[in-house]
Amino acid sequence: MNRNATEKAYSDWERVDAMTDEEIDTSEIPPLDEAFFAAAQLRLPKAKPAITIRLDPDVLDWFKAQGRGYQTRINSVLRMYVEAQRRRG
Repeated sequence: MNRNATEKAYSDWERVDAMTDEEIDTSEIPPLDEAFFAAAQLRLPKAKPAITIRLDPDVLDWFKAQGRGYQTRINSVLRMYVEAQRRRG
């Protein structure tokens, strides 16, 4: 079967769910011993301020049509713009 790149990006969760613990290859995962947990730190994402922003209706509709997480996508687009402007100097 010929799969495109989009199909390869997703996991076969039914196959994964059907696997037993013994069938899962964990050889590349280091053991989580007491030293790991002693050094572990809880890192929470920084809170984002809630703001009001005016967008053209068609722009907002397009992002909303992409589904759940549209505000995160808008933030990502804005971040990419800011980073590009910073590189320009």
